[in-house]
Amino acid sequence: MRTATMQLLTLAEIDGELAARTTELDAITATLLELDKHPGHTLLQRYPPAGLTEQRWLPVRAALALMWEDYGRLEGILDSAKKVRGTRTRLDDSERGELTRLLRGLPYEASRRPIPMAQRSLTGPAEEVLFVGLADTVDRMRATFPEIAEFFDAVDAVNTRVMSGLAPLQDMVDKARAAGGETTELRAIGDGIAAVLSRSATDPLALTVSEIDARITELSGELRQVASILAELDAVAADWAGSIAETRRRLTVLRDTRARAAAARAQVEVKILAGPLPVHTDDSAALGAQLDVLAAHPAAAADLVRLRGRIADATAGAATAEGLAQGLLDRRVELRGRLAAYRAKAARLGVGEDRDVLAADQIAAGLLTRRPCDLAAVTRAVADFQQIIGEKSGRGR
Repeated sequence: MRTATMQLLTLAEIDGELAARTTELDAITATLLELDKHPGHTLLQRYPPAGLTEQRWLPVRAALALMWEDYGRLEGILDSAKKVRGTRTRLDDSERGELTRLLRGLPYEASRRPIPMAQRSLTGPAEEVLFVGLADTVDRMRATFPEIAEFFDAVDAVNTRVMSGLAPLQDMVDKARAAGGETTELRAIGDGIAAVLSRSATDPLALTVSEIDARITELSGELRQVASILAELDAVAADWAGSIAETRRRLTVLRDTRARAAAARAQVEVKILAGPLPVHTDDSAALGAQLDVLAAHPAAAADLVRLRGRIADATAGAATAEGLAQGLLDRRVELRGRLAAYRAKAARLGVGEDRDVLAADQIAAGLLTRRPCDLAAVTRAVADFQQIIGEKSGRGR
């Protein structure tokens, strides 16, 4: 600091400098207050950062703390200068010198650092003192500000993208819970939303845009299924009598499907050699009794929708059982048709009376007539019959 050699400012220059620095400080004050309320900063204050965000936040936090310290220094220097200036119309050289030092010099002691003994000279100072002034402090603040603002913007951008994507989904989940109660599907979706929100709150910078969008798309797809439940609830409540009648129709479909499944299973047990087929407990009577109770309570739309879900699940299970049993029966019919087709082919090729062909035919036909019928054995026998036809006719397979 070399105030003694610094050219003294005139009164007009002092007043101009004070006015400019005051305006500058007002602008810095407004910017720092806005920065303090930045959504990215607010998020970091509310949820302690972790992971990558924490790593990047530590140096930014230090820079922010230094910026506020610098702001305090600016205020202190300007306050001192305003007190010296006062309201007088004239200033002596001593006052002008002090104001010159405050406005243009390095008047503020920012820090003291002891100098290690090995680094001192015999007659040198025992500590290093850092002095700062208005100009260099403002310059440092200007250089630091973009780094802080960009960090807060990055944090807020991720959180905003997550919140804008998940808020509608969370609203749908809440409505679905209110209308139909908690379900396993809704709980899973809710947990998925909470997991993304938690990461966005504590480590937003670890989330990429593609990762956020992919997860939101996935959760949206799951919720579309839940949306159908909401639509059904509205439809049920709007036409209770019609909804009861429709549910009775679905219950009739369940009974019919189970009857077909039982009939197909009974045929398989007689005609087909197979392992035990699934047998589902017939709870259609209990479901019908529950429907009779609900019919008298139009306000129980959610219960009716849940009952429909149980009926749908039971119908799907019965249809699967029917399909499994019927598939075995159809396979037997298919093998019989293939055998007949190959027999006709053998006759057309002039090898139908060949001893080996007849023997293969008889084996396959015999296996088909057995009860229960071994479909695997018949399949191999029909394939052998086809191969012998090809060999005897000279056409291969």
